[in-house]
Amino acid sequence: MNGPSPPPPPASFPAFDVSKSEQSDALTIVGLTVAYRTRGREREVLQDVSFRIRRGESYGLVGESGCGKSTVAMATLRYLARNGRVKAGRISIAGKEVHSLDAAALRELRANRISMVYQDPSRALNPSLTIARQVAEAFEASGATYEDALKQTADMLRKVRIAEPERVMESYPHQLSGGMQQRVVIAMALASKPALLILDEPTTGLDATVEAEVLDLVSQLREEFHTAVLFISHNLAVIGRMCERVGVLYAGKLVEEGATQDVFARPRHPYTVGLLRCLPTIGRSKDTDRLDTIAGSLPQPGSITQGCIYAERCRLADERCRREAPPPYRVSSRHGDQMARCHYHERAMELPRATPVDAPVDAPVVHAYDNARDTSPVLRAENVSKTFHVAGAALRAVDDVSLELATGETLGLVGESGSGKTTLAKLLLGLVSPDAGSVIELDGTPLPPRVTSRNDDQVKSLQIVFQNPDSALNRAHSVRRLIGRALSRLSALHGDAREARLASLAQAVRLPDRYLTSRTRQLSGGLKQRVAIARAFAGDPRIVVCDEPTSALDVSVQAAILNLLADLQRDRGVSYVFISHDLNVVRYLSDRIAVLYVGRLLEIGPAAAVFDGPHHPYTEALLSSVPALDLHDSEQSGDAKRQRIRLDGELPSPAAPPSGCVFQTRCPRKLGAICEQQDPSWSDAGDGHRIRCHIPVDELRVLQRRN
Repeated sequence: MNGPSPPPPPASFPAFDVSKSEQSDALTIVGLTVAYRTRGREREVLQDVSFRIRRGESYGLVGESGCGKSTVAMATLRYLARNGRVKAGRISIAGKEVHSLDAAALRELRANRISMVYQDPSRALNPSLTIARQVAEAFEASGATYEDALKQTADMLRKVRIAEPERVMESYPHQLSGGMQQRVVIAMALASKPALLILDEPTTGLDATVEAEVLDLVSQLREEFHTAVLFISHNLAVIGRMCERVGVLYAGKLVEEGATQDVFARPRHPYTVGLLRCLPTIGRSKDTDRLDTIAGSLPQPGSITQGCIYAERCRLADERCRREAPPPYRVSSRHGDQMARCHYHERAMELPRATPVDAPVDAPVVHAYDNARDTSPVLRAENVSKTFHVAGAALRAVDDVSLELATGETLGLVGESGSGKTTLAKLLLGLVSPDAGSVIELDGTPLPPRVTSRNDDQVKSLQIVFQNPDSALNRAHSVRRLIGRALSRLSALHGDAREARLASLAQAVRLPDRYLTSRTRQLSGGLKQRVAIARAFAGDPRIVVCDEPTSALDVSVQAAILNLLADLQRDRGVSYVFISHDLNVVRYLSDRIAVLYVGRLLEIGPAAAVFDGPHHPYTEALLSSVPALDLHDSEQSGDAKRQRIRLDGELPSPAAPPSGCVFQTRCPRKLGAICEQQDPSWSDAGDGHRIRCHIPVDELRVLQRRN
């Protein structure tokens, strides 16, 4: 197999001729190599990384966790940990060499030329200071007096679309929603009108509508202030929407770079191809095809001394790849030049799949709407409500919700943060007691409201997989003990039978035996989530509640977990209640969808019917907010073709819900007085699809086709 010889770099990539271009660049990184010293040994986590971001440009940096994305950001800010150092290379911000600055010049650079927004806004805000005090400090650092800083704070909060800045300024961080906190952090970051804004996973924990608002805000402010953006994310659809160019990092090396449309439409590195194939895109379903995955895991930093660093995971690799490190091959693409470190970059799209395309069919999933099978529900909730009493006020978190779940079915719960999804899940599990008059049944038998009052079979029948396995697994215990404790509830299992059962569970969740003796702190995020799933399945549950089980995972790990959940459901007939902000993931895994808003159920039906429409206006707005990744070489991205529906204002408080239709204060299709005065009844859209709206179903269908 002969690969193409590397052509000389084109004029547009002049080996970073900084004498000509650096003054016009917001960020220039040349040959950056960073190492951390651990256990007496230096390990390189970045190797010879070079890229530039021009003024006003947005550049995306993608790759799996541990590939070095955040290290690039920390090195740029000179915030590396004490055991980290820049071994080689240069970093220049607006023409200033970062690592040649003294302490005073570095403070000035951080105060006025560069800002960063982190993934978790709650950790970036001081819980003991008001929003006014914290944002004003950012303006004071730029030389403003306190009075001027307060005035500029109010103006900047309006720019980030906070409707009542004066009220928010008097608030503390814990009194704001996650979306509001993130807008405050962005306001602080933009106070100095920086030349470079670094965003490190800024929307990972946000729901679809808030994420869309934050992304629109960044785009608007980038244009207004002509700020360059370094956008770090594992969400490729967000990168596709926000960035003109993208760089793909793998194990500390930049393996591909180019215009975002070129890289995503025709990737030239097998790693990029693998990442894109992991995505649950429109038209894909757990019942028709499996997501592709990337076999293996990232190598240890510094462990690859020759050859291609991706060779051990690449299905195109041969002896040449293991012997010779590929140079940066550069080709001319539709929107500019594209670089890939692969000997066989012209054949990258031919990469064989690591996972079979077709879903197994030997044990088909049972659906609630399959008339040939038993349709009696395994779980039924009728008129379920939950009222909390906070500071003397009654807060109705879940309001008169009724739904059913069939054997082997996945019910997706969607809605904005604060809509009641997790509270409803806790009610089903018995972790929270419902209000009087609520009915929750398992196989037609009423369940006691509290899990402590349920018998062993009822407890084993309903299990949960949490979003963050770190908070759900004891870090001091071995994997064997964690799963074994769950198996101890099965009184019939002892000795060899118990060991055999444990081995069977580990095999079912694709957990290698060598990890059974490990502590969870020694495992990656994907392996931890597999342990959590194995523990949930230890008692042969009938129903598993999955509460955002993949939101914090890389797309490659997410694909493996989604395939695993689908396989376990197919093999064991288990039912899922699946909660997620990622509507593409929900669409892939769910058979039916339930849409919650301020504790009310507004729409429910088969997944295809809910996603294809007609929809409730709230569902329509949610779907319009989801960034769509365009994998075709077209002039317009998927987002550009879809008109986004903005929802004005914040989610109403459950302590004071609106009169009439609960959605009427934000509804873009509001009819008038009837919406304000009357709670709409259910309308039948056919095939078990029901919508709670005053607008007739046929009219909704016509209105939504126009968009």
